[in-house]
Amino acid sequence: MTGTLYGIGVGPGAPDLLTLRAVAVLRSVDVILAAASPRNDYSAALETARPHLRPETRLLRLEFPMTRDPGTLRAAWQKAAQAAREVLEGGESAAFLTIGDPLIYSTFGYLLRTLRESAPDLPVEIVPGITSFQAAAARTGTVLCESGETLRILPGINGCNDLAEELRHADTAVILKAYRNFPAISEALRGTGRSASSLLASHVEQAEENIRRGMDAVDGTPPYMSLILSRKPESGTGKGR
Repeated sequence: MTGTLYGIGVGPGAPDLLTLRAVAVLRSVDVILAAASPRNDYSAALETARPHLRPETRLLRLEFPMTRDPGTLRAAWQKAAQAAREVLEGGESAAFLTIGDPLIYSTFGYLLRTLRESAPDLPVEIVPGITSFQAAAARTGTVLCESGETLRILPGINGCNDLAEELRHADTAVILKAYRNFPAISEALRGTGRSASSLLASHVEQAEENIRRGMDAVDGTPPYMSLILSRKPESGTGKGR
């Protein structure tokens, strides 16, 4: 008998925003797989899920380096997949934790793909989670899309021209990873007339939560866990905090 790997989205960071299914799985698995940077032991996903874990559940930390070097990343994914495989083939079930949803800009996607290459028959189940942009929309009363409107999810790491082109074709745009490349993001928003109406949300549903409207007043680089909600200027939005 082999164990099952569960990819669990723990939501934006509040322990009470996990789904009932996620909580049930967390209370049943033998091992928690927590992704973390080699630079520190902190895992936001683990801290979010911790109130729902049994005391005897074993923790296995998997390192995912913050780099774009293909060779370094590939080696880290293979090492993580091998660690997960050993757990499952030993008969234990494991939950890989990820902030938000496991299939949206998540390290779980890389782990899943690599594990399927080496052990395609191992059972895997995925438990969806509430995303940070859904939580930010709820906190601010922002309608993401309605009727025939479009919603686009964009990575903030793209260049200004690419971002601007996407923004021109979206009724609502969600820009994730909106921290390191913030000057280019701000320029794209200004160039498409969206700067003043956009919302910058950082650490949504966490103690450090900060949500504000207008990009021109933002000084410096936003925190790592930041996103932007951008409706077309003529569309209605809720009031930011």
